[in-house]
This record gives sequence, C-alpha cells and structure tokens, in this order.
Amino acid sequence: MKINKRAAGFAIIALIILAYALIFHRPQAEAELPYTHNEGKAQGTYYSAVYQHPEGKDIRVEIEKFFNEFDASLSTYNPNSIISGINKNVDSVITDAYFEAMYYAARQISEKTNGAFDITVAPLVNAWGFGFGNKSRSEEPDIQPIMPLIGYNKISLENHRIVKQNPDIMLDASAIAQGLSADLIADLFEKHGCKNYMIDIGGEIVCKGKNPKGKNWQIGIDKPVDDPVNESAEIQTIISVTNVGLTTSGNYRQFYYRDGKKFAHTIDPRTGKPVDHNMLSATVVAPDCMTADAYATAFMVLGVNSAMKICNEIDGLDCYLIYSDEKGEFKTTQTKGFEKYLQK
Repeated sequence: MKINKRAAGFAIIALIILAYALIFHRPQAEAELPYTHNEGKAQGTYYSAVYQHPEGKDIRVEIEKFFNEFDASLSTYNPNSIISGINKNVDSVITDAYFEAMYYAARQISEKTNGAFDITVAPLVNAWGFGFGNKSRSEEPDIQPIMPLIGYNKISLENHRIVKQNPDIMLDASAIAQGLSADLIADLFEKHGCKNYMIDIGGEIVCKGKNPKGKNWQIGIDKPVDDPVNESAEIQTIISVTNVGLTTSGNYRQFYYRDGKKFAHTIDPRTGKPVDHNMLSATVVAPDCMTADAYATAFMVLGVNSAMKICNEIDGLDCYLIYSDEKGEFKTTQTKGFEKYLQK
C-alpha cells in the first residue's frame, strides 16, 4: 500500500496539537475561579452573598427572585403574604413549603425551650411597639387581654391550613424566617455546584468551604454596645467557621427608652414583657441557620444559665454569650464546642 506522506504529516501535526491541548488546556482549577459578590436589600434588611460558581456565573437574578417568592410566604410586611393572610383570617389562604418548614421547626424549638421561643408572640411584639403594627411607644401596653392569645399549642397545621383556638391569634416568624431563607439560598448555591460560599441576611449566616483567601470564613461578633443605627460597631471577637449556620441576637440595636427605662425588642412570650436581665447577646452555631436563628432568640429570653443548660443538651448546637456583671462590665461564656471557632 502506498502511503500519502503529505496526509501523514498533517495527521502527525494534528496529534501534536491535540496533545498540547490536553496538556495545557485543562479545566480551570477551582482555586483560579473568581468569587462573585452580590448584595442588596431583602426582607427589610440587607443581604450579602459571596460565592465561587464552578462556571464563574453571577446568579444575582435567581437569588433576588427567591427573596420575592419567600417574602410572599413569610413576610408580615407584605400584606398579601401567606402569613399576613393567616393573621387576617383569610379563609382562602393555604400554607406552602416555606411556611410549613418554618412552622414545624418553630414548634419543635418551642417545645425544647419551654415556650421561650414562640411564633404566636406577634400581638405582644406589636403592643410593645416593635412589630408590624403602628403601636405608640408612649405608654406601657395592657398585656392582660393579650396573654390568652399567646401559646404555640394554641395553633395547629391541618391540611395546609393554620387552625387557631382564637381568631385574634397572630404569628410573627421574624426570629426564624431569615435563618430559613439563608439556608435556602445555600441550597441554591449547592444546586449550582458551588463548594465555597457565604450568605449573610441581616446577620443570619450560612457558610461553606473556604473564603477567597483560601481560609475558613471569618465572622466578627459585635460588642453589645447600644447602637440603634449601627454607626459605631465594635468587634468583640472574630470567629473562624465553615460548613455551619450561625446568628447573633442581641438587645443593642432595637430598643427605646421611656421615663429613663430601656425597653428591648426581645419579648418573653411567657411573661408578655421585654426581657430585663444581664444577657446582652447570644451567638449560636448550628448545622443550619434556621436552628441557629431561633435558638439565639430563645437564649436571649432565657438568660445565661438556662441558655447554657439547653445548649449543652442539644447535639450540634454551640453558643457564645455576652453578659454584664454586677459592675456593668462585659463578660463572656461559651460552650466547650464553641471554643474551636475562636481565633487564637
């Protein structure tokens, strides 16, 4: 057989080019992929999303589309949301997956905290001037007629509808919904194949993998200094975390004074009054942010000793508490499991 030398030469050249392509044109290494940073307004606060998409894509549109869908379920500031319809006793309202995930988690945490966490607290929060109503803060509310409306056992979820013992019962999911939304944004990142990301929605955080410097995510815990407009925030400590959800709850942002007395936004559902003890802030780390969010609020209600006791009883839950001593000086305590997150 006669060989065409010219054709053979082209074939050899083609093989050489292919070999170089395979050697030098490998898929872009993960470390070389850019991190995208999206930020904006959501759920009455601000969000920040930092993520490394495997194809370098910016998915801001999907993130903000999700926020709109989520608010249509659990935002009390959206008059047409599912939770608003439930509060107004609209017969046609049925619950969705977002609402039901919140409801079942809230009920479980209410049981574990003996009612320190309770989504039926809405009438009290409104009465004290911190909720979605327009209640004046000029005088102390009469909570006696409100207390019969409070209690997580006074509602149930049946066939995708909330059943109330009293039609005046209202729900407020603000102490758990943002944590849930952070978890769901994390799910969105996972669907896109992201291995390194952090989502922060008003302080409710989920992080995974490494930050753009190749290290665990560094999160600052604020000193609980009264600062309602967040203009002079100081850092108490920095923690190093990954693959967790976390949040900090405190009474140093939302409060008001009347007749020289401070009234904080954390309401104890069991007494009907704003909390008045030496706990200043609670930072909780959990496997998911919804859990961290709800327990951080519950711990602010419970106080240092009860919060530490409950936290130590729950697998996967850790906390860092800041409180004031008899002299008014800041003190801290944490579960043993939290120590690994503290910067050395």
